[in-house]
Amino acid sequence: MDLLNTLVDKGLRRELPTREEALAVLATSDDELLDVVAAAGKVRRQWFGRRVKLNYLVNLKSGLCPEDCSYCSQRLGSKADILKYTWLKPDEASKAAAAGVAGGAKRVCLVASGRGPTDRDIARVSETIETIKEQNEGVEVCACLGLLSDGQAERLRAAGADAYNHNLNTSEGTYGDITTTHTYQDRVDTVTKAHDAGLSACSGLIAGMGESDEDLVDVVFALRDLDPDSVPVNFLIPFEGTPLGKEWNLTPQRCLRILAMTRFVCPDVEVRLAGGREVHLRSMQPLALHLVNSIFLGDYLTSEGQAGQADLDMIADAGFEVEGAGTTTLPRHRADAVAAAGCGSGASACGSHEESGCGSDGGGGCGPCGGHAAAEVPEQAPADQARTDLVAVRRRGAGTDLAPNA
Repeated sequence: MDLLNTLVDKGLRRELPTREEALAVLATSDDELLDVVAAAGKVRRQWFGRRVKLNYLVNLKSGLCPEDCSYCSQRLGSKADILKYTWLKPDEASKAAAAGVAGGAKRVCLVASGRGPTDRDIARVSETIETIKEQNEGVEVCACLGLLSDGQAERLRAAGADAYNHNLNTSEGTYGDITTTHTYQDRVDTVTKAHDAGLSACSGLIAGMGESDEDLVDVVFALRDLDPDSVPVNFLIPFEGTPLGKEWNLTPQRCLRILAMTRFVCPDVEVRLAGGREVHLRSMQPLALHLVNSIFLGDYLTSEGQAGQADLDMIADAGFEVEGAGTTTLPRHRADAVAAAGCGSGASACGSHEESGCGSDGGGGCGPCGGHAAAEVPEQAPADQARTDLVAVRRRGAGTDLAPNA
């Protein structure tokens, strides 16, 4: 297939495909799917070998967000029956982080719902970062706190943060359809502030919100222009009680094509498989490992994920290996650029899932949003009915007395 040969050649040279080529990947047939995965897999292996980086989410503050992001279970007016609690204390957050590190996570993503942090919040999170770093040697920490004000990224960097996550989520042209309380440009500005402060920038998208192929290509090309080190790809889990609670329009095949397109556009970037993988990819999750080089371990912000041991078994069974703490995630040319910019860790940014890049359902624009993950294989979803059987609300880990899933 001439298209795939061209895209492989470009990916190995770190050359950007054309918009037409990216759209063509999304338009390939199911008969061509394995060829698409194999082609994108060559690019993934060129820059990341067979390593899989594990990331672990800690939801520092859950629910009651004043933003109106339609996809988010923590949004203003959400009727989703999620955990709601205020800020975890530093030792509580560090204990939660340690569970992920013990399970093999190399990076801990600290997420808080809300439009953005106050200066007092920055001080609180800075203390948490310092505590986690003291108690978990070598761990990378990514913060995902929403829209940043001037000087806040620098304060997080000084406290020891390695990265900052803030997802674009969707194309600029359709952004106003999913959120009205802040703008697409607000998100771009926050990613820029994090990057300028020497933090490793992480920014991604959410697929499955009713967007077109053109929208998907638009947001991935916009991310490429921002040049984040990490691009989390989230797949919407329609949470009952949110405006998108009946939006079921993804198949495993479409998810794989979206991941392949992202890899071709961002060949040497940490592409993270984030929220929604268990629900939408289901038994085809191992194929996605040929496209991405990073996943979240265990649960998400407000929803349960696949069992942590099942994640580890899946990676091993598919012939991949968990990336060790002493290994630099990014290819040398990118790692050197990060170090020169003052990022310090030389590793890639976190990433939340729609719950987001970093994986937050948080309103201000974190990562994994909403709920992700029951492992059962769904029947065909009725177009006008919420699928409450597929979304398991998180009732363990951070904010509870129960052990976390890691």
